[in-house]
Amino acid sequence: MGMQLSQGGLDTFDDLPEASEINVTPFIDVILVLLIIFMVAAPLSTVDLAIDLPASGATPQRKPDKPTYVSIKPGLGVAIGEQVLDRADLVRALDSTDRNRDRAIFLRADRTVHYGELMEVLELLREGGYGKVRLVTLERTARPAGSPSAR
Repeated sequence: MGMQLSQGGLDTFDDLPEASEINVTPFIDVILVLLIIFMVAAPLSTVDLAIDLPASGATPQRKPDKPTYVSIKPGLGVAIGEQVLDRADLVRALDSTDRNRDRAIFLRADRTVHYGELMEVLELLREGGYGKVRLVTLERTARPAGSPSAR
């Protein structure tokens, strides 16, 4: 007593052709997500000059979306962002990046830079029409009560 269900069609799953192709769509999705993460994270490391900043106990203020950093390096070189230049070209280079002289300039100076050198750069900025200069420091951590700097 045998029975046949279909004639000429596929009777079982063994007769189906095997799919031997790799589905790369999830792989491409993961790669695109990683690309977006790196594109967003890359601009966050804006300045890579090695500057040993002093610490301050002042309340940190909110910085603008695209700050302009002017750095005084230990060898008394001046840089805008990561571009090292002569002090005589400082104002001209700032003018070429953005003509808005009302924007705040963030001044970073290594702790080994003498006060007179810092004042010379501040004077150059003032003479160039940049009156809004903010000094960049590190946040001070709590010090023990007996340390000389805690007084």
